[in-house]
Amino acid sequence: MMNNKHQHPALFIIFMATLVLLSSVQVTMAACNAQSLLVCAGAFLNGSPPPPACCSGLRAQKACFCQFKKDPSLGKYVNSPYARNAIAACGLPYPAC
Repeated sequence: MMNNKHQHPALFIIFMATLVLLSSVQVTMAACNAQSLLVCAGAFLNGSPPPPACCSGLRAQKACFCQFKKDPSLGKYVNSPYARNAIAACGLPYPAC
């Protein structure tokens, strides 16, 4: 076991490492913004053609598709046949994750 003299620096290092990891996770999560895909609602929900703003949003959020697919509240929309069609209509590949 560590004595108290060495325990505080070790706890400080663990705390700082945790902060660094959490800050990098927040940056990654901030880059994924499902709200930017609200313009795709018509295409995702009823199969209407995706407007140009939807395609722009899909391109911007392309790296986040897998995260969106796995999200319990978003997955049902992103995994729908209409969403697949909208993504294809925008010229993007549907993610295989």
